Amino acid sequence: MQDGMRGPPPGATLAGVVESRIVCCPYCGETFETGIDASGGSQEYIEDCQVCCRPIVFRVRTDADGHLLEIETRREDD
Repeated sequence: MQDGMRGPPPGATLAGVVESRIVCCPYCGETFETGIDASGGSQEYIEDCQVCCRPIVFRVRTDADGHLLEIETRREDD
């Protein structure tokens, strides 16, 4: 890091920053690491499990400043 430049405090997520999170697949039960980008605000999207390749619905909730508040995962057929 350059002098005078500091990153966000540990655990903080700033808009436009991809944060790695560990999630559990609702199909196979395995955990895997994925990147969550909170810059788009609260959103829902589908990402395949990195273990069993089945489609997981991700619901990402952010606050008004774009900070990551919550991640929910569920089966596509729920």
